[in-house]
Amino acid sequence: MNATPFITEIARQSILIDGKCYTAHEVRIPEGESQSLLQKRFQAEYGADSFQISLADFLAEWFDDNTTVLVHTSGSTGTPKPLRVEKQRMMQSAMLTVRFLGLKQEDTALLCMPLKYIAGKMVVVRALVAGLNLLPVTPCGHPLAEINTAPEFAAMIPMQVYNSLQVSAEKECLKQVRHLIIGGGAIDSTLSTELASFPYAVWSTYGMTETLSHIALRRLNEPDASDWYTPFQGVKVSLSPENTLTIEAPAVCAEKLITNDICEFNAQGQFHILGRKDNTINTGGVKVQIEQVENALKTALPVPFMVTAVPDPKFGECIVLLLESEEQTDVPPLLAQAYNQLPVYWRPKQTFFVQHLPQTETGKPDRATARKVALEIASTKKK
Repeated sequence: MNATPFITEIARQSILIDGKCYTAHEVRIPEGESQSLLQKRFQAEYGADSFQISLADFLAEWFDDNTTVLVHTSGSTGTPKPLRVEKQRMMQSAMLTVRFLGLKQEDTALLCMPLKYIAGKMVVVRALVAGLNLLPVTPCGHPLAEINTAPEFAAMIPMQVYNSLQVSAEKECLKQVRHLIIGGGAIDSTLSTELASFPYAVWSTYGMTETLSHIALRRLNEPDASDWYTPFQGVKVSLSPENTLTIEAPAVCAEKLITNDICEFNAQGQFHILGRKDNTINTGGVKVQIEQVENALKTALPVPFMVTAVPDPKFGECIVLLLESEEQTDVPPLLAQAYNQLPVYWRPKQTFFVQHLPQTETGKPDRATARKVALEIASTKKK
C-alpha cells in the first residue's frame, strides 16, 4: 500500500467536507474582511449557531498567519484553562495517527465532537494533512442517527458509542466503521465486551490536550485485544518517582509531561493505567471534581459521606455517594433534596451505605480505598 501523501504546508492545504473541496482561498478570511467565503456560505446554509459554522471558524483560524491555535484543556489535570498550541506540532500528531491506522486520501472521517477541545480539532487537522473527507455531525449522544453510510474513520467518546449500541440501526453502522477510536473517558468492561466481536479495528486512546490528542492506543476487539497501551513511534514513556506516567513526545510536546495517571509497564514497553492520582471523575465526557461535589453537599447531609466513582457502561464512570449510615435512618429521604442543589452532571447515580468511611492514617479521606469499596458493593449488587 502506498503511503498517504501528507501536506504540511498550510498555504497548500485544502479541506474535503461532505465530498466538496474547499481551498485555502475559500477558507481563509481575506484582509479587510470579517468572514471567509466558507463562513458566509455555511451561515447562509446552516445558520449562525450551527456546528458547521464552528468548523468554518476553526478553519479560518487554522489558515490565518498565527503559528498557534487556541484550545481549552478539559480539566483532567487541574482547572480547565485556555492553551495556545503549535500548528506544526498538531500536524505531527495527525500524521502519527494516520500512519498508525493506515488511513488513505478521501477516506471519510466522522467529526462529531466539539471543536473547542483538542479531540475535535485533531479530527479536522487529520483531514487537512491527509486529504480525508470530513463528515461533520453536530455533537450529540447519537452521532450515527443521521448517517446513511458508515465512515471509514470515527473518533467518539464512550457515551456516544454506548448510545449507538442501544439502537439496532446505529449499532450496525458502528460495526461497519473500519477505524474506530474511543477517547475522552474510561471504557467500562461491559462496553469492551460489546465491542470485542466487532469486525473492524476498535481502539481505546490515551492522551490529553497537552499531548495534542492521543500518544498511544490499545486494541479493544479480537484478535489483538489488550489491556496495554502501545505508544506511537517516537514517544517515550516512563514512571515518575510517584509511579505516574511520564511522557516524552518531542514531535508533539516541547517539554516532558508528568501526568496524574498511576500506571505499570510490561516487558514490551506497553503501559496499563491503574488509576488517577487526582480526584477527577470523568462521567459521560464531563470532568467533575470530587471536592466540589462534597462541598456542595456538606450543608445538606447530616452524616459523614464521601464521593467516589465506579465504572459505568454508558458514562465511563458514574458518581457514587458513600454514606456512613444504616439504611434504616432518616437519611435517604434527604438525598433527593440534597441532589437538587447540584448540577445534573454532579448528582450521584448510586448511594452505598457503609459502617465506616475509609481514611488514611492521618485521618484524611482514603480515596483509593473508597473507590475499591464502591466497586465491591456495586459488583455485589449486580449478582
